[in-house]
Order: sequence, then C-alpha cells, then structure tokens
Amino acid sequence: MNKPQTYMQRALNLARRALGRTAPNPAVGAVVVRDGRIIAEGYHPAAGEPHAEIFALRAAGEAATGADIYVTLEPCAHQGRTGPCADALIAAGIKRVFIGTIDPNPQVSGRGIERLQAAGIEVQSGVCEAECRELIAPFTWHIRHKTPYTLYKAAMTFDGQLATASGDSRWVSSEQSRQRVHQLRNQVDAIMVGVETILADDPQLTTRLPQGGRDPLRVVVDSRLRTPLDSRLVRQDSDAVTLIATTEQAPAVQRERLQRAGCELLILPYHNGRVVLSDLWYELGRRNIQSLLLEGGRTLAAAALQGGLINRLQLYLAPKIVGGAGLSGLFAGQGCPLMQDALSLENLEVERVGEDLLLTAEVKRCLPD
Repeated sequence: MNKPQTYMQRALNLARRALGRTAPNPAVGAVVVRDGRIIAEGYHPAAGEPHAEIFALRAAGEAATGADIYVTLEPCAHQGRTGPCADALIAAGIKRVFIGTIDPNPQVSGRGIERLQAAGIEVQSGVCEAECRELIAPFTWHIRHKTPYTLYKAAMTFDGQLATASGDSRWVSSEQSRQRVHQLRNQVDAIMVGVETILADDPQLTTRLPQGGRDPLRVVVDSRLRTPLDSRLVRQDSDAVTLIATTEQAPAVQRERLQRAGCELLILPYHNGRVVLSDLWYELGRRNIQSLLLEGGRTLAAAALQGGLINRLQLYLAPKIVGGAGLSGLFAGQGCPLMQDALSLENLEVERVGEDLLLTAEVKRCLPD
C-alpha cells in the first residue's frame, strides 16, 4: 500500500466512527500530512457540527500551511449550516488536497474541486475511491432516491434453515456474529422488523457492545397493531425510540395504549390489509433516515424485496444442520417460477466470522448510479 492510500485509510477509519450519526450529512474523515507524517486529523461527528476538514485544520493550526490533506469526500463549496470547507482549506494555506470520491450532492459535485484548483491548490481525486464510495453509499442513495439504503440481515444453518420446526432460532449464528450485528446496529440510522418477529422473539433491537453504543430508531411494521403492550420494545427498556408503522385498520383503543406507553405511531396507506412499504420507506427518507437495517421476518423481507426496497444482503451461514422441514427460505411467498427469472446479486464478498461464514452482496437493480 502506497502512502496516499495509507493516509486515506486512516481518514476512512476516522469517518467510520460517526456512521449512523451524521444524517442528513455523510460520514467524512480527514488527515493533515506534513513531511511524511500525520500531524492532525478529524471527522464529522454529527449534523450541525463542523466538517471533518475543519476539525483537522484546527488541530493542525499554523502547521497546516504548506501541508497536504486527505479527505474521504470532496470538500464542500456551498454555505450550509457550516461554511464552505474548500474556502477554509484555501485560507489555511493547504498545498495539496487528496480526495477519496466526488460528492454526489448536486450542490457540491465538482464545485469544491474547481474552487480549490482556481486558488492554485493541487487536487488529486480517486484515492481508495471504491472504499470511500461504499462509506457514503447510504448518503448517495438517500440524495438520489429520497429513501433509506436498506440492508437485509439474516442467519441460517448450512441446510438453509432460519429456525427449527418448532420455531426455535436462538441461536443460529455464533457469538462473534451476533457481536458483529451489534456493531452494525451501532452504525445505522434505523432498524426494522415485522410484528411477527415481535410476537415470536420479543427482541430489544438495541445496540449491546462492551464499549457501549448508540441505539438506532426501532421501526415495527404492524398493520393491525398486534404488538403486545408488555413487549420489550414497548416497555422502553432503553432510550431508543420505537416507531410503529400501522394503518387505519388498527383498533383505536390499541393506538391510544401504545402511544401512552411512549411509542410513536405512523398511520400509512394499506393494500390487501398491509402497510404500503414504499410509503413507509419514503416517510423514513423524509425523516433523514439514510441507512436502514432490516432484521426480519420472512414476510416483511419478501415484500421489501418485491418492492425493490432492499439494496444489500448480509447472510450469516452457520455450520449447523437442523434437518427436516424447519422454517426454510430467507423470503416468504411463491418466488419466481423459473431460474432465469431469479434476481441477480453483485459484488459478492465472503468473510469468516467466528465459526460462521458471512456472505454479503448487493441487489443488482438497487446498485447506486
């Protein structure tokens, strides 16, 4: 790995600290380099806070003059809640700017680079570009489509079972895999399940990491409000907000009870008795939910897949065999009749996590432009 890539990797690691915390902005990291060593660094911690470049410049002080800066995303050139970062880099006397990827925001896209170059600053873009684009995939998707970038996560046994015939699913995956899921929860804006998952598993849907973490918005799709009042999501065992997406079919009495318990209800249109998921996704996008982790169950996942709402799949494959009928298939429903009609996946990655294999892939029709 050459030095520019090494410095950009450090900027990427800084940016990842803020994943799930910056909406409606992207996660960005920056490092200032002088005489072959990093002298300052920073990242954007939350919307309304200074951008990564500003934190890095403040840390560098006068040493920024004549130095290089590595930024995962093109510096902004417009006035938002904070000032243009391109102007700050010019004023600080930065000599060269290395950029991971161009900003997909039409307000910026290329303008930051143009302003830097007009001031005589050397600019090089595309350093670790693939990783930098992956970092901001939720931001890019949200900017272009106004809906959250959605990852469907599931765990199954080697013979393709999500649970035993009795419905027992604790635990399919290893402890290391479950910790990885908690890390993922710590990095997304919202987590979603269907009411059947609430009834079967009574999950907390919180982030439980040894070093602590942040709980995302918890979303339950429950068209008729069958969520029990004594479920852990309703009892408010954490500071996490619970949003229940439902319809006018839901009993008024149950609405009042859940609201009194602290849940927020979102009344949405319905079709064939179920919440119209596209409307839910747009509402989440309107609330600046950029990244959504879909954790179950099979019926909700099938409806989301059929609606073109899933961008990425993450499957933990455990070295276990249940045998028998079990509860097979990641998605409910009939599926496609012919193999030639199967939905294609791209960019398949395989990783060992504890005893399990982690398979990750993108849904081809949902790849960002």
